[in-house]
Amino acid sequence: MSLILGKPQRLGRHFLTDHLIARRKFSAQALKRIEEAISRGERMHEGQLRFVVEASLPLAQVFRGLEPRARALQLFGQLGVWDTEHNNGVLVYVLLADKDVEIVADRGINRRVPQDTWETVCRAMEAAFKEGRFEDGAVDGITAIGELLAQHFPRSAPGPNELPDQPIVL
Repeated sequence: MSLILGKPQRLGRHFLTDHLIARRKFSAQALKRIEEAISRGERMHEGQLRFVVEASLPLAQVFRGLEPRARALQLFGQLGVWDTEHNNGVLVYVLLADKDVEIVADRGINRRVPQDTWETVCRAMEAAFKEGRFEDGAVDGITAIGELLAQHFPRSAPGPNELPDQPIVL
């Protein structure tokens, strides 16, 4: 019953949340800081991190019930985050219309980092975003992920940067 009652509100949020809102919350300066945080972390660990912000989903997908986690899994595949040499890619996905953060980690990382640890990072980012601290919340989350990856996948030698560090705004 709550799903039926919640669907019109969710449709409304996705209708009203556009690309311009995403760009206001994640300015060029914020995106640059996020990229720098990713690059800095990848110098300390062998993991590969992608950061994606999506303002909203197409209304047809919302109507069909596409949830943020499922969308994050789609992007994990489409962006090739799964295709790293050591299976140590991580996707941070932010869906603004749903006020949701999802972290999808490849199997090499999931063997070492439990899901509840990722959930803690997601909830901290969501709390910062709720306070309007989008840039700091993202950088703090990426830093926390970098520390986890450095603990489990410390950089032992220079290596290739398999995925771009630039954040994506959809």
